[in-house]
Amino acid sequence: MEDLVESILDYVRSDYTDYAIMINGEWGSGKTHFWNNKIKKKIESMQLNGKNYTTVYMSLYGISNLEEISKKIFIETTQLMDKNLRRFMNANGQTTIPEYAKTGLDMANFFGVTQNGDKIDYGDFFSTDDKVLCFDDLERANVDVIDILGYINNFVEHDHIKTIIICNEKELSTKLKSSNLEMKTFIATYLLDRQGELNKADKPMVEKIQDKIEHVFDKANDYERIKEKLIGETFEYAPKFDYIINGILMRYENEQELIRFYRENTKLIISTFERSGTRNLRILKHALNDFKKIFDMVNRNYPNTSHRIMQTMLIFTIAISFEIKAGKVTKNKFLNIRDNEEYKSILVSSRVLMDNKQFYIREFDSNYYYNFKADYRFFKFIEYYVRTRIFDMRLFKEDMEVIRNTVDTENLPPYKRLLTEEYWKISDDEFDSVIEDILGDVKEGNLELIDIVKIYAYFSYFSRRGLIKYDIKTLKGVFFNGMNIASLNSDYCENVEEEISKIAIEEFAEDMEEVLKHFNGLNNQLLDRRYKDLAENLFKCIPMKMELFYDQFDKKCMQIPILKYYDPYQLFQRLSCASNEDIVLIREKLINRANRYPKQIEPEMKNIKTLKQILDDYVKDKETTIKMVMLREFSKDLGYILSKYKITLLPKKEEKSET
Repeated sequence: MEDLVESILDYVRSDYTDYAIMINGEWGSGKTHFWNNKIKKKIESMQLNGKNYTTVYMSLYGISNLEEISKKIFIETTQLMDKNLRRFMNANGQTTIPEYAKTGLDMANFFGVTQNGDKIDYGDFFSTDDKVLCFDDLERANVDVIDILGYINNFVEHDHIKTIIICNEKELSTKLKSSNLEMKTFIATYLLDRQGELNKADKPMVEKIQDKIEHVFDKANDYERIKEKLIGETFEYAPKFDYIINGILMRYENEQELIRFYRENTKLIISTFERSGTRNLRILKHALNDFKKIFDMVNRNYPNTSHRIMQTMLIFTIAISFEIKAGKVTKNKFLNIRDNEEYKSILVSSRVLMDNKQFYIREFDSNYYYNFKADYRFFKFIEYYVRTRIFDMRLFKEDMEVIRNTVDTENLPPYKRLLTEEYWKISDDEFDSVIEDILGDVKEGNLELIDIVKIYAYFSYFSRRGLIKYDIKTLKGVFFNGMNIASLNSDYCENVEEEISKIAIEEFAEDMEEVLKHFNGLNNQLLDRRYKDLAENLFKCIPMKMELFYDQFDKKCMQIPILKYYDPYQLFQRLSCASNEDIVLIREKLINRANRYPKQIEPEMKNIKTLKQILDDYVKDKETTIKMVMLREFSKDLGYILSKYKITLLPKKEEKSET
């Protein structure tokens, strides 16, 4: 790094130059920090022909026209002519005027004839041999890069001012190719059409358009030409990150416990940073700052947390920060992973059963936890914090309670060990007893239905490799019986596809097909049971708890055929006791629901037809009252709903004869 500093200083010391130099490096790698702390200070401590050097730094970030650059240069240079301003800055250790302060200064003061009574020294104003210009963030300007370089060339070629340009050429190249892409594509297509090339089948259309864009709008070549003229040397900024990271950690010197932990784990921080595959120190700074919050919360609420868990949290915080903030994955990549158990389940399925659907998670784990052994490697509260910037106390406590109670895998039930850790971690002495314990739970129906399906996938795998003595036929019998028993107490599984996707079943799809079919049948029964309970709790609110009825109906029943699960005669009895106003409101809700979700509620049409017949029989020959009118209208609206499904409204002949 010192060699790079000296090379830049040699350029500044040169008596005559008609070129600029460029410092190229990735975003967040510390280029601006390098300028402020290494280059700027040394330049300003130098003298040329008895004059001290003056540096003028400008970030081009967001600049939308060349006039803004001129104003920035004027403000930066004019500040040096105001003695009072210079005296204030020296007294307060200020080296530059903050951007917000520049906007607040009286512009008349800058553009007037005097500066606080002092005449402008035009000798200083016209002097160029003691100034060094630094233009940063070239790729982030909103002005055409070619125009900016042409503008800068005026200082370099005509005034021979030493000029340093800091940028990320990789991003600059991408920007040159992708700018105004929609307009370029339109023009390229138009030209191809005019030339009769558009419909020829000699090469793919996309390739034709791309070639035409490059031919007509070859900004990259324009950039190379002006760069060759303007830039004499390009220096690659590739810092020694261990040195810089140690500097970053110094900001936590006042946090005694945290800095001690960071110092002890500096190698871990550096290795995790290197495994991110980026040079973005800015993201690392943010990650370490996020971890400070995590470190403080854990020490305050769970002071006995093991050092190994804290190390794993540190790795995970840095890793997840780079994966999300460096644009390597979408923010939602980890969204559906609920906890460490699910994370490990995905890893086990991916590694043991060769499931490639979760390839990214496997690669993430292998990369960041390479040679680092830890049973708890996914922290939902950290992932949520990095992704949303919200520290969720509920998620935090859930994770920490699980860590405190089950971080030792010996305390886990055997079936969870099988689903959350690679089976080869179970010793040969333990394996048979673990298998028998799991089979015992399956036989007695002690597990959730979906877990039994997952476990069967592993047992089928073991059977085919001779690791267990049970053949496939025997296993199916045991698991089918266990599933039947488990269904009596299991909950309905809503996200079946998501759960099944966590295990690889391609290798033995034929085995799993029968098991899944049996599971789906039982799961549907559980859904019916859930809806029956929901219907019972819902309709018993009529007529005494109507506000609760409306609330629950709107929230839970708009897209489910809830009337299928409640006896139409009981529903009629409750409706007949409801107020006229409630009868009208219920009618309106049913109509609205049928119009919005006809397909979802179709299974309840049989009960709606029965309810209509009950209503018709009841109001027949009754004296006309408001209640009777409301019930007739209710029946009429039920008829409208039934008509959407072309269901016959009149009873069949045999039904008439029976009555």
